[in-house]
Amino acid sequence: MSLESIPQDLKSLRACLYCSLIKSFDHFEFDGCENCDEFLRMKNNRDRVYECTSSNFDGMIALMSPEDSWAAKWQRINRLNKGIYAISVAGRLPANLVREMKSRGITYRTRDVSQR
Repeated sequence: MSLESIPQDLKSLRACLYCSLIKSFDHFEFDGCENCDEFLRMKNNRDRVYECTSSNFDGMIALMSPEDSWAAKWQRINRLNKGIYAISVAGRLPANLVREMKSRGITYRTRDVSQR
């Protein structure tokens, strides 16, 4: 994670609906999601960024040592890249993406704790 990827404006932040990584819309569009872009393909795709991220999220966790953090394990982010993550993200990935991921053996669990 570089300093350039840390958003300066808190109003434009979005969280990935799959892994809960928080970045600005522009950073998702320019770089994709460091954890999920292999299958979500947000890089250079504005529509996909809107589909796969949400501006409605609660809390933030700064993840610096994923493998050593009990909070990361509790949030199911201990195998992800360093970064800023939401505690809960409102919304769900589109059904067609969930089906495609399932066919590739990728399990999806919503990050929206209000729906549990």
